[in-house]
Order: sequence, then structure tokens, then C-alpha cells
Amino acid sequence: MNDLSRWIPKFTGKRILVLGDLCLDEYIVGKAQRLSREAPVPVLEFQERFTIPGAACNPARNCTALGAQASVAGVVGDDDAGRQLIAGLQSSDVGTEGVVVEAGRATTLKMRVLASHLFPQQVARVDLQQRHPLARKTRTSLAAFLRDTLPIVDAVLVSDYLSGVVDASLMRVVREAAQERGALVAVDAQGDFPKFKGVALFRCNREEAEAFLHQRLNGDPAFARAGLQLKRRLGVGAVVITRGSDGMSLVDHAGRHHHIPAVNRSEVFDVTGAGDTVIAVLTLSLAVGASPLEASMLANIAAGLVVRKLGNATPSQEELTSAVKESAASLQDVL
Repeated sequence: MNDLSRWIPKFTGKRILVLGDLCLDEYIVGKAQRLSREAPVPVLEFQERFTIPGAACNPARNCTALGAQASVAGVVGDDDAGRQLIAGLQSSDVGTEGVVVEAGRATTLKMRVLASHLFPQQVARVDLQQRHPLARKTRTSLAAFLRDTLPIVDAVLVSDYLSGVVDASLMRVVREAAQERGALVAVDAQGDFPKFKGVALFRCNREEAEAFLHQRLNGDPAFARAGLQLKRRLGVGAVVITRGSDGMSLVDHAGRHHHIPAVNRSEVFDVTGAGDTVIAVLTLSLAVGASPLEASMLANIAAGLVVRKLGNATPSQEELTSAVKESAASLQDVL
């Protein structure tokens, strides 16, 4: 098998701009004591609270953890959650010059309650999220930042959580500026696919592909057809459809389908943020010259690492290199 690990040191120093919806993930952990008398839910004795920048912040944190220079462009509110989010990004060495503070808009906050026993188990989640369009002044500021920054980056990663930041007008700015620079544009979409026409790499998951194409996807032939349909309808370079425990399907630039099986199906602790790791590694790998198949295999291995950790985890170059070596035998027939 080709040595996939040769691409990993090349991540160092690559300049990646992440555009998308920013949020703060809050975790409240408590020890389960008993069932409540008021409802069939556990009563938790508080142990700890911590926050991690999430949504589009997470692929940026993944890129930085893997040695790249990452920055984000997005929006937060003028509130405590927004300040915590910016501070969390800066502590992870992620650039925040493109973060616009919009007065009157609440920072997206996703609060998870975890019951601690042998290991923390999520028992509830509460989201504070606004999906209305951005103020005109905010969008103008974002567009200006993109035009100024895109000429000096190697790749643009668009992470769309459908919270109102990424729209057709900003995608036009991204495509035009990236085309002038020759920068790669990779997209992690959760819906509203048409606004991403013409990008180099398009990623979605199985359920999102099924909803857009109005068809059920079962088996490799169905995923191959779906990937080719997405490629043709969106005019994109390559398509990746993630399939959970079944790994992922890639339709490359030539229209060829590849099924990359999951390398870790048993040691799954928390799947939060696994898709963010996938798009981060896909983007970095393509930016350093790996083929779409090599990039997909590296991304698949990286996802297998982060699902073993709690919350929005990030792999290091050393962890990914070690995992590539461990996975070589199981993936030798794919390349």
C-alpha cells in the first residue's frame, strides 16, 4: 500500500481559512445518584463544567492540531458565550481576525448534560441557536475579510451548520477569490446543496444525501450512483459521503467510486465532531497534493481516532501517523 503517512508532515504551515457557523459547546458533567421522583430521569451531582469551541470552530482546531495555520470567519454575539468562544479559539492558536461580533445576535450555544459512571454518557442536550439571516453590515464585513484573506491562504474550508452565515452571496465571493488565487475550496454541507456548485470537494453524510436526492442509499452501487449524481448536479470536483460505521464513499474527479471501510467500529466513545475531523483532514490532504482517495483514507483513519475521545476532539500528527501504520493491513486493498 502507498505510504499515506508521507503526507502528514506536509500539513505543517499550510494556511487554511474556515468559513462557517461558530458555536460554543458547553459540557456539564455530574455523577448519577438516583432516579428523580419528579420524572424518569437521573439526578446528577455536579462535578464539572467546561466549554469547547464547536461547529465551524472544530475543523479549524483540527487543522491547527495537525500543524497547519488556521483561522476562522464567522459571527458571534456580543455576549459571554461569544467571548468564551473567541478565547477558546485563541488558546488553540486559531486566528480570530475574521470573527465578526453582531450586536443583538446571541452566540450559538449547545449545552450537553453528561452523567458520569464508568464513563460520561450524554443524557440531554439544549441548543440556543438563531438561524435568521445576518445583518447587512455583518455580511459586508465578512465579505471584505474574505476578499482580503483568500489571496494568502492555501485552502478554504466551508463548514455550513445552516445557522445563517454561509449563503449564496458569500459563496460567490469565496469561489471568485479562490479562483484568482488557485486556492482549494472544500465544503462540509448539511443541506442547501445548490449554493456550493463548482467547489473542488463536497462532503455530506448519508442522511443529507438521501434528503437531497430523494432516494434511499443501501449498498455500494447506490452510493456510487448518488455520488455521481451529486458530482454532476453540483459540478464539483469530488464527492465524499460519510456512512457512519460503514466508513465513507468517494466519487473522485474521474467519476470512479471507492468505498473506504471504517477502521474503528468497536472503540466508539463519542461521535461528536467526527465529521469536522473528516473535512479538516480531507482539506489538508488535498492542499498538500494527496489524491482524493489518499485524502479520504487519511480522513477515515483520523475519524476513527477522535470517536475514542469525549467531545470535539482533535488528533495530532503523531497520533495520525501511528494510526496510519496500524491501519495499513486493513486498508491495503483499497489503494
